[in-house]
Amino acid sequence: MGKAAKKRPKASAPSRGKGSAESAMAMVRSNPFEVKVNRQKFDILGRKTKNDVGLPGVSRSKAIKKRTQTLLKEYKEKEKTNVFKDKRFGEYNTKISPEEKMIRRFTLERQQNYGKKNIYNLNEDEELTHYGQSLAEIEKLNDIVDSDSDTEERGTLSAELTAAHFGGGGGLLRKKASSGQEDEEEEKPKSRKELIEELIAKSKQEKQVRQSQRESALELTEKLDNDWKEIQTLMARKPPKSERKDKEVEKPKPDEYDMIVRELGFEMKAKPSERMKTEEELAKEEQARLQKLEADRLRRMRGIDKQETKKKPSHVSADDLADGFILDKDDRRLLSYKDGKIHIENEEEEEDKEQEEGEEEEEEEEEEGGKEDSENDQSEEESAVEDEEDVAADSHSDLESDLDSEEEAAGNKEEKKDETTGNESQNMEGLDPKMEAAKAELPYTFAVPESYEKFKSLLAGRTIEQQLTILERIQKCNHPSLAVGNKTKLEKLLGFLFDYIGELANLDLPDFKAIDKLILPLYNLCQMFPEAASGSMKFVLRDAAHDMEEAIEVRGRATFPCLDMLIYLKITSLLFPTSDFWHSVVTPAFIYMSQLLTKCRITTLQDVIKGLFICCLFLEYISLSRRFVPELINFLVGVLHISLPRKQAQGYTVVHPFTPMGKNLELLLVCDKKDLESWQKQNLPLSIMTRLKEASRTEVNHIRLSCLALCFDLIKRCAVLYESLPSFHEIMHPVKILLTQHVPVNEYPEKMQEWYHGALKELESKVKHYTPLICEKKKPVPLKQYTPKIVKVLEFGRKQGCTKKEQERKRLIHKHKREFKGAVREIRKDNQFLARMQLSEIMERDSARKRKVKELLSSLATQEGEWKAMKRKKMKN
Repeated sequence: MGKAAKKRPKASAPSRGKGSAESAMAMVRSNPFEVKVNRQKFDILGRKTKNDVGLPGVSRSKAIKKRTQTLLKEYKEKEKTNVFKDKRFGEYNTKISPEEKMIRRFTLERQQNYGKKNIYNLNEDEELTHYGQSLAEIEKLNDIVDSDSDTEERGTLSAELTAAHFGGGGGLLRKKASSGQEDEEEEKPKSRKELIEELIAKSKQEKQVRQSQRESALELTEKLDNDWKEIQTLMARKPPKSERKDKEVEKPKPDEYDMIVRELGFEMKAKPSERMKTEEELAKEEQARLQKLEADRLRRMRGIDKQETKKKPSHVSADDLADGFILDKDDRRLLSYKDGKIHIENEEEEEDKEQEEGEEEEEEEEEEGGKEDSENDQSEEESAVEDEEDVAADSHSDLESDLDSEEEAAGNKEEKKDETTGNESQNMEGLDPKMEAAKAELPYTFAVPESYEKFKSLLAGRTIEQQLTILERIQKCNHPSLAVGNKTKLEKLLGFLFDYIGELANLDLPDFKAIDKLILPLYNLCQMFPEAASGSMKFVLRDAAHDMEEAIEVRGRATFPCLDMLIYLKITSLLFPTSDFWHSVVTPAFIYMSQLLTKCRITTLQDVIKGLFICCLFLEYISLSRRFVPELINFLVGVLHISLPRKQAQGYTVVHPFTPMGKNLELLLVCDKKDLESWQKQNLPLSIMTRLKEASRTEVNHIRLSCLALCFDLIKRCAVLYESLPSFHEIMHPVKILLTQHVPVNEYPEKMQEWYHGALKELESKVKHYTPLICEKKKPVPLKQYTPKIVKVLEFGRKQGCTKKEQERKRLIHKHKREFKGAVREIRKDNQFLARMQLSEIMERDSARKRKVKELLSSLATQEGEWKAMKRKKMKN
């Protein structure tokens, strides 16, 4: 403890004042438990210890005292702005003398009070006003305006009249005399008769004055009107009509702005459009329309006249009051404007399908319609004559007997029966051609065929336009939104359509026009059912790939497919997106076409045409994605190879399915000069393959030259498509060698030479997009040396292996961390101190409230006790 006692002054070193140190020492002496000794495990020689002895109580009391002096004051003065500011003029300005300060303060005070009057000071001589009038004059009530009184004296009774008729006339006269002059006061009062005569004279005089004033006012207005007319003629003189005709003044043309404003006035106003209908609503409307048309067709086919189905109006007597008149439907028509003209919408619009009937049927109907119109006109004339006779008969019906009327009615019935039988026979003769025309028409509603045979029989014997109409009506009548099972039915129809297109392609003379037009309904079905369409096409591709693999296993080589498969590949590019990186249908088709170009041998001219067709399909597939297809370039090189003579077909390599030597080497070689000279560029349709067997030698040579020209065109298109590839020149190198060194250009016709030079120019005009590879220049790596690495050993406890800058940085980081911890600790202690102060305030308020409540309760208890004592005392008394 002796050691600790010696070091006590060091522990109290933070307290700078002597008084605080002495008080702390006195506290320690009085209470030794305030001292905390920090013992160490080991005593190290030469180490100076700072905090071996501490005084936590002393430091805590100092911190509390400091916080009460600083933090507590800030907390109590929080949200309080009670600050005194001295705003006296020149109070703290030593340059101004006191007299000047007083004078300036006096003038400022007078300036502030100038113009201000105290409204509560009643002794001031101010004149108060109300709406511009002084209140003093208003209070005198000199001019009292009666709301019932009129400004004019019309309809009012004078004082004399009231005095004469309602009594007290003498007093009124005396009153009037008193208000007059002094001389009139001495006169005698007038009698009643005199007063009445005077009143009558006065009223006549006033009436005459008013009449004279009215006449003078009328004269003045007439004079004023005449003067104004004269002045108006002088201001704007209008020439007579004769002068106007002689001098026609040209009217100024309106400005562009005026014309635009007038045009805007005549523009059509915006009209709200109808709501867009959903797909289901459109399908229902189309189905209802087709069903209605089919019902009309069946009615016409059966010979039922439309006029017979209508209800004939019954006879209406003169006594009928039309009590049963009912509006079955609203026959009003909507009025609208179309292109600035009135357009009345008909309830039953004419259908487009009915307008597309044959010309012969229209002519027949026109002839029949003409006959019917003439018959109708005659019948109308006869009925008009009969009506006139009936009217004449009805006019004298009262003179005839009942028996005569009954006999005439019976005769009229027999005549009507004879007329109806004659009309029916005429109608049957006219309906026969209509029935035949209705039978020849296509039905408007169709059910989806359940099998391919039924589908084929449905389309058999029809033109391509009728087939398209049938397919369209099948889709509309069996829309998926109309019934539950329609989706599966239309999916079957999609498969039937695929098979039907393939069957059309496999005919001896394939109907490519029909196939081209059938693609539109196929596309519509594919958009409705993409999964079914992709499944059908994948099934076709799977079968074709399987057949090719089987042929390779059995025969050792494969052949190009038939026309139906080529058309399926073409349809794939139309139905599905070909630019996707991967597609469930296009990717298998892509692989299948590449296998055709590599595994199918070229033995005939038909194989060359099929291969070039697949090359065209490849370019169509990759037109957007620009995907590199090596099989395409290889096949074009092979086509150039088989167009060369045997002697020149050396010095380059050819890839399978082409061979450097063989019997099919000169398949596209043309040696006949006449055929070369007579050749003209022609397209190569797929239908040309069916005519190769019947073609002559010259036609075959022309087809060979057309194939070679197509090859040049494909090379040019490939060059344009692949020009952005870095390895473009390496890819096209074999093609360029064949074109520049081996192809005999001079032997070809001029048109072929143009195709050749165009392809070669496209290849040579492309610039290389890459730079040659060069080794990067780097600093040489030194050899490893085995010299020992000497590390300076620093003092124990410090961070080793660092430079001075790093040590300084770590020291600052450590110091910042320590200060940050100390600041957080102080903030936490400040919050605890404030929480204690707030709690003490709350407890003080609660204790004061409790004390006051107790005082109130005690005072109430004493009052109640006194009141009860007084009550008991009264009760006793």
